[in-house]
Order: sequence, then structure tokens, then C-alpha cells
Amino acid sequence: MIKKIIRNAQIVNEGRSFYGDVLVQNGIIEKIDSSISLPEAATEIDAENLVLIPGCIDDQVHFREPGLTHKANLYTESRAAAAGGITSFMEMPNTQPPVFTQQLLQQKYDLASTSSLVNYSFFMGTSNDNLEELLKTDKKNVCGIKIFMGSSTGNLLVDNEDVLENIFSKVDMLIATHCEDEHTIRSCTEELKQKYGDAADARIHPLVRNHQACYLSSSRTINLAKKHNTRLHILHISTKEETSLFDNTIPLSQKRITAEACIHHLWFSDKDYATKKNFIKWNPSIKTEEDRTAIWQALLDNHIDVLATDHAPHTIDEKNMPYWNAPSGGPLVQHALPAMLHCMQQGKLTLGQVVEKFCHAPAQCFQIEKRGFLREGYFADMVLIDMNKPSTVTRENILYKCNWSPFEGQTFGASVVHTLVNGNLVYSNGNIVEGNTGERLTFNR
Repeated sequence: MIKKIIRNAQIVNEGRSFYGDVLVQNGIIEKIDSSISLPEAATEIDAENLVLIPGCIDDQVHFREPGLTHKANLYTESRAAAAGGITSFMEMPNTQPPVFTQQLLQQKYDLASTSSLVNYSFFMGTSNDNLEELLKTDKKNVCGIKIFMGSSTGNLLVDNEDVLENIFSKVDMLIATHCEDEHTIRSCTEELKQKYGDAADARIHPLVRNHQACYLSSSRTINLAKKHNTRLHILHISTKEETSLFDNTIPLSQKRITAEACIHHLWFSDKDYATKKNFIKWNPSIKTEEDRTAIWQALLDNHIDVLATDHAPHTIDEKNMPYWNAPSGGPLVQHALPAMLHCMQQGKLTLGQVVEKFCHAPAQCFQIEKRGFLREGYFADMVLIDMNKPSTVTRENILYKCNWSPFEGQTFGASVVHTLVNGNLVYSNGNIVEGNTGERLTFNR
């Protein structure tokens, strides 16, 4: 019987904030109360002056294994996630080879079972000719199906209309989509290459991958989902126009169409390309301050349902390539929660809203079993935060394998102190605690 007790924490959970203790036994939360007697042989964590929240759940990461491990791997990036208070992740299929078969999907689960410090699930990838494999996906043990409606890192573009009709009409589990209209992107690319040539830099990225590309693709995808009553989740909303496509009049548990906002679209704007250059080159692109404001509003008024990172590391050398050659994406899992806590301290949202969007809502959206909340009988995925301990991002304390961050030099007002995954301490006071691995997520579907 392995027991832990967290004492004297300010517990923030399900819209409440109160002081109390949490008893964990064998990885499960056994009791939450204002005061719990110390059980025999229990390990005690003194959480006085610390805030306790559920572990964050990141529904969109790219950890690059297999095939792209010069950029990242499951071990290095799960360590960074643990340091950032993310206790569960859902990883995308654009690895090498792409995850187009059940055998390749299982291989990723096998890799994670021995290397990931936090909990995990993997999306099944979609091509123009793997419908039979898609339909074999176990919705109780796999987070979802991923479709790239616009080209991104990896050759996973699905652009055949008949294929899309078949997928949306036959797949009976959550489908997550990257929505950018490929025709628009190609047209803009050709036009801007003629205009700028080799002189192009990252400032033109929101012109190459523009508002129209996002809105056209998102609106078409939503129409397709409505036609077939498909469970659709649209990733990384980046435009003001798209926010109007989503409903905020019904509870999340009843929604068939949901949406995600990513940290970089909430933090940066197109003005930052001048200094950050390719290091904030993402797909979809970071756009205007007006778009950023609209995404914030949509997140807070529940047009957008969840927070995520789209953690997608590349090497420094790759990012320093000329604009047309530099890949899109960047690392975020270690710094996403500190960034949102910093925004909370600036009055942009409440701590309760951070917990709702980064812990509760992903669990509800994906119907994850017994995670995302501090509840008796749930897995003990928990994060302890010091709201009065500033932390500065430097190359020396970055845990990503790529060893850079778009937040380098940024001081956040709060710090993650401890992270527990299934009751095991995996990060504590600036250090990774080795010796335990996360578990495969399961889904109540």
C-alpha cells in the first residue's frame, strides 16, 4: 500500500477554491478533506502556500518518435511536460512513418509504455486510402482520428472529397482536424514567392497561410460534420472569423463540435515575427492582435472549449533556415501552464478558468476516464504551484531536446513546484524524478 498525503494546499477544482488535504493510495485519490489524519507509513508533502490543481491534459502534441528523434522523443518531451504540470498528452500521427495502420499505432503505444513519464494517448492518422484501418480503431483506448485538411509537417494531407465523406459518415469516434484550405495556401505561396523570392521572412507567414484558408476549411469541415452528425474537434483556432462557427449555448458534454485554442495564438501576434522570426512560425499562422483578442474572448465565453500547446519541436538549425525552408512548429509543453498562470496574474482570466480549460474540459471533451479532476476515486494526477515564485526561461533550464523556446528570456510570475502522475512524484523543485512511467489513457465511450 503506497500512500501519500498532500497537506495544507489551496485546492482549486471544479469552480471552487478551498484549503485542505488530499490522501492518495496506490495512485488513486482516496480522500479530499479540510483535514486528514496522517496515515501510518504515508509520505507527506507540505503544500502550505502552494496551490493544488489537477494535472493538465494536452490534446495536441508532436513528440516526433519514431523517425524524427533528432528533434524530440517521447522520453525528453514527456520530461518537459512533467516540469510544466502536464500529466497527460495526446500525440499526433505525423511521425515517420505516418501512423496509417493499427500496427504502427500500437508500436507508438509500446514505445510510450517504457519511456513516457506522463500519461499518453495517440491519434490514428488518416490518408486518402486507409479507411479500413481507421474503422478498426478502438474508441475506448485511442483518443481519436486525426485529419490534416491542409498540408503541414509530414505527408498526411487528405483532400479527396469522397474519402472525407466516407470518413465523416462511417467513423463513430472523435475526429480532430487541422483546418487550412490547401488551394488557398498554394495560391498564396506561388504569389508571394514571385513577389519576395529569397528575401521572404517569417513576417509573410500570415499572408501565406491566411484568414481565408482557415475559415474556408473550418466552415466546410463543420458542414460535413453536421451533415453526418460526426463528433468533430477542430484544432488550433487562429482567426477571429472562425470563432463565430462554434456554439456556446449548450454544455460541453452535449457538444458534437468543439474547438481548441493554443498558447502561441493567445500570447503572440504578427508584430512578434520581427524579433522571433521563424521561431514563432506555426501552422496555422500567428495572426493579428485583433485575432488574438477574439480567440481570448472565444475561450472565455466557451465558443472555444480547451487549451492546448501544439508542441512541435524542430532543431535550432532547422529554424534558422530561410523562411521558405524552415519548418513550422515550436516547443511549448514545459511553459504552457506557467504562461497561462502569468496571464491569470495579469487579469486576463481566473485560475478557475485555467483549470477549466486545461484540465477539466479536455477530459470532458475526449471522455477520458477518471482524469482531469480532483475527485475521490480518480487517478492522482496533480500539480502544486507556487504563485509567488517567478521563473525565467533560459537555455540552461529548458528540457526540450531541441534546447530552445519561443519564451526564452521571459519571466513568468508563478512556478510549477511538484507534479504527480498516478500518485508518483515525477517532478519536484526543479528536478525530474526518474523511476516511473505514465499510463495509457482510456476513454468512457
